[in-house]
Amino acid sequence: MANPMTLYRAASGVRLPAAFVDLDALDRNVDLIRARLLAGASGRKTLRVASKSVRHTGLLRRILARGGPDFVGLMCFSTEEAVFLCDEGFDDLFVAYPTVQARALDAFAQRAAEGRVLWHVVDCEEHVSALGVAGRRAGIELAAVIELDVSYRPAGGRVHLGARRSPVRSAAGAVSLARLAAQTAGVRVAGLMGYEAHVAGVQDANPFAPMMNPVKRALKRVAQPAVALLRAEAVEALRADGHDVVLVNGGGTGSVPLTAAEPVVTEVTAGSGFLAPHLFDYFAGLELEAAAYFALEVCRVSDAGYVTCAGGGYVASGEPGADKLPLPWVPLGLRYVAMEGAGEVQTPLIVMPGATQPRIGDPIFFRHAKAGELAERFSEYHLVRGGEIEATEPTYRGQGRCFL
Repeated sequence: MANPMTLYRAASGVRLPAAFVDLDALDRNVDLIRARLLAGASGRKTLRVASKSVRHTGLLRRILARGGPDFVGLMCFSTEEAVFLCDEGFDDLFVAYPTVQARALDAFAQRAAEGRVLWHVVDCEEHVSALGVAGRRAGIELAAVIELDVSYRPAGGRVHLGARRSPVRSAAGAVSLARLAAQTAGVRVAGLMGYEAHVAGVQDANPFAPMMNPVKRALKRVAQPAVALLRAEAVEALRADGHDVVLVNGGGTGSVPLTAAEPVVTEVTAGSGFLAPHLFDYFAGLELEAAAYFALEVCRVSDAGYVTCAGGGYVASGEPGADKLPLPWVPLGLRYVAMEGAGEVQTPLIVMPGATQPRIGDPIFFRHAKAGELAERFSEYHLVRGGEIEATEPTYRGQGRCFL
């Protein structure tokens, strides 16, 4: 945990609520994730940074620079976002969430025609057709990456454990879609993606649902070999059918060394681990440092043993639960009031016995459950190094951008 006095010094005189990123911790997280990539790698592997977990151009540049030649490109969550990042000077951008909106795809194709290295995911005929139209309008072939659903589906598929992303669930299905693309002018199949969310994004020791932890650990042990087998089968089948598959993407922060160990994989994606939101405290063997946090002002003391903060309702997306709430971090000994939780305009907290009673005007520091979503709530991040604010730079929101 960061030194509380360092946090208070960084927040002194800053208008609250405010968001901060500890650049020293960020650098150490980048180094750790890079080391995990290289330790697990079978052959030459690179890491693609997930922009959705950062949503801040200044931090994206810092992460890529720190990662050096082992960090190549960004995984984008929106076609419009990829166009924006092209215009901000980034290259080698992979849009991993599809669209068929013509305006967005035309802008994307235009950047590709200008020489940018761009990839776009597809998983059905509609995606291929829309991408082909945009490619033909721009006079080029757009690089399509087929998304393979690598979820764990026992009992003949009657059980689905993993993210529901793609209808392509077999090597044969990938080949069928690739053949359709081969008959569509303006598009070509250039890669395969398979995201093992049920491995990379599932905690080993979540304190908010401890009874499920053994089940989750067992699932991960069973699921990862099946993911690797399916990914290898699909790539082999695509290449045997004559498709030039040059990009094979997989993984996430929670599975970097496992995914990098697969011979067929060319690159692994990671994003949340750089900022280390509190959900990433609960992965075994992943010793990341908290690098992002926000501070709220104590605006009320309604009763002895309580404080109330202004704002704070920054609840994370996903399955509702206590683990999606921000985590009161500094000072120690603060807990949510069960009947109120994190509120839009105020957040009351219980001061546990033995903890110091905060005073009106004091900052209370929290960690978000997820990484990138914090940037949707703040227009700027205060970037801290050595306990001092080194720079204050805009998030996507601060640049007037909202993609989802």
